[in-house]
Amino acid sequence: MRIVIAGAHGQVARRLGRLLSGRGDAVVGVIRNPDHAADLESDGVLPVALDLESTTVDELADVVRGADAVVFAAGAGPGSGEARKHTVDHAAAVLLAHAAERAGVRPYVLVSSMGVERAREGTPQGVDPVMAVYLQAKLRAEDEILPREALATTILRPGGLTDDPGTGRVTLGHGIGYGSVPRDDVAAVLVALIDARRDGAVVELVAGDTPVDEAVAGVP
Repeated sequence: MRIVIAGAHGQVARRLGRLLSGRGDAVVGVIRNPDHAADLESDGVLPVALDLESTTVDELADVVRGADAVVFAAGAGPGSGEARKHTVDHAAAVLLAHAAERAGVRPYVLVSSMGVERAREGTPQGVDPVMAVYLQAKLRAEDEILPREALATTILRPGGLTDDPGTGRVTLGHGIGYGSVPRDDVAAVLVALIDARRDGAVVELVAGDTPVDEAVAGVP
């Protein structure tokens, strides 16, 4: 397959790129910083330098065209302020949806976050203000992308991300308790979700005891 990953230099995204390229898929990685191109090339990923905060739908559609799936794994990052939560975590995700629609690519996998539902009624109590904006931006992206009939969208909401070695076993479902999950396992689940081609699935992910393929097979 040909897979396009937006935010391809992120920690989960690089793991995903290596898994996909390692099995023979053609992987295109959209990055903001051209200095990161060599890292992606070492992963077997073709880098494309585009700033998702300033590029156009047409420019991004040209990259996406011919893909079998797109993955939005970009994020403003923990050191960014509130403004970039809106321009990256929300607006850039929607931009990729526009581009996929224009390019005629249906499968869209959105990496979101556990806890976004807490932001549905406004600012969650007891949550850091910047984190609250992050959750609100992720929720807005979900709400604007999921209903699009031209896309077959899967939304993955991981819990707290760790650098522990992956176990290949997870808990994947709806309304599960908050927990953490290794980035390795998030990437493995993303690969399985790309292959499963679900339409409209929204699932939460933490560490667990179910093999990844079995967990994804159980997603409605």
